[in-house]
Amino acid sequence: MERKTSIDQTISSPGTVSINVQGAFIVDEHLSRPATPSDDGAQYDTDIRLPNHRAVVSHVALDIGGSLAKLVYFSHEPNSEDRGGRLNFLKFETDRIDQCLEFVKGLQDEYRTQNGSRARNMSIMATGGGAYKFYEDMKTMLGVEVLREDEMDCLIMGLDFFITEIPREVFTYSDDDPMHFQSPRANIYPYLLVNIGSGVSMIKVSGQQKFERIGGTSLGGGTLWGLLSLLTGARTFDDMLRMAEVGDNGAVDMLVGDIYGADYSRIGLKGTTIASSFGKVFKMKRQGESQAEDHGGLSRERREDDEDDTEQSIPAFKKEDISRSLLYAVSNNIGQIAYLQSEKHNLEHIYFGGSFIRGHRQTIQTLAYAINFWSKGEKKAYFLRHEGYLGSVGAFLKRQPKNWGRRNSFEEDPVVRPTILHRRE
Repeated sequence: MERKTSIDQTISSPGTVSINVQGAFIVDEHLSRPATPSDDGAQYDTDIRLPNHRAVVSHVALDIGGSLAKLVYFSHEPNSEDRGGRLNFLKFETDRIDQCLEFVKGLQDEYRTQNGSRARNMSIMATGGGAYKFYEDMKTMLGVEVLREDEMDCLIMGLDFFITEIPREVFTYSDDDPMHFQSPRANIYPYLLVNIGSGVSMIKVSGQQKFERIGGTSLGGGTLWGLLSLLTGARTFDDMLRMAEVGDNGAVDMLVGDIYGADYSRIGLKGTTIASSFGKVFKMKRQGESQAEDHGGLSRERREDDEDDTEQSIPAFKKEDISRSLLYAVSNNIGQIAYLQSEKHNLEHIYFGGSFIRGHRQTIQTLAYAINFWSKGEKKAYFLRHEGYLGSVGAFLKRQPKNWGRRNSFEEDPVVRPTILHRRE
């Protein structure tokens, strides 16, 4: 007779729900998901398939930041004989928090429909500043229990889970191998987490639930978003990133090659290295103004008459070039500060998280280059495919006991040894 697994035993025990992450993998079906926000305001990211989970999960998790609200919830496979399910990942702009809550309300309705009258109320695990700012709105609109969790606790718990449990989640970047995946591992401490949202927090993690914020900077995603909205008229952060992809920062930045005419190899600087962000703007603008004055001999009266001609003589900077230049400026600054903090606190592993990154190649490349350059190749920058969901995954896990999501603390059946994660309802 086949022995029951721990999860079967748990399901048959009243008051206990288990989540099984054995065989978890990332579902590469992003092409079937909308790349831009859908009609309900949601922008979807790749799911994580949990093929061996069978029980009901009665909570969802929200990480509400200054710019984005990130949602994580579990669902069983629709119209499928598979008994597993998946963790779903999606985000909304915080300015449209009502759309996010309407989406959660729809999840509540589905939950009641699927689980019948015996289903307990779905609860909301919330973290981030918005967990407090929108607390009353969530309770009023959803009519359920809202449990607020500490933001830093959730970030660390979420990152620990991704590092230790999810294959093909963590990766390093190089020009030759843009996505070199790291295998899940148990021995992860100490490390530095650089969480880049509207601002930047740098957190030293020395053990499970042992961490301290050791630094940060106010120049983060909110800085880039704010300045580019003023300089380019772009309406969304993704629009700004798309412009940066096709821009040429060399048209705006002063490069080492502009100063030396070539590489400065003696101190290891390539000609394409940025010497001064936006360093060409003032010089080129002044040159244009001088040419206009020389051409027209502009007096006060002529300036009024020839205003249009003067403006046309001053070089116009492309918004794509501005976007790329500012993206590099912010990313380089973060990368260098992160390296300095890692040196000060003797931390070898540096993980970058937060919604600023969004899998954007130029951002990842710049951060990786900064760590590699300043450490002379001795350290690496580590990235995640779900980098923006550390807090919401951590909040989701908070519904579990203390060791939920820790590879070395799973309850294992002595025969089948499934990966089982328990919580009490």
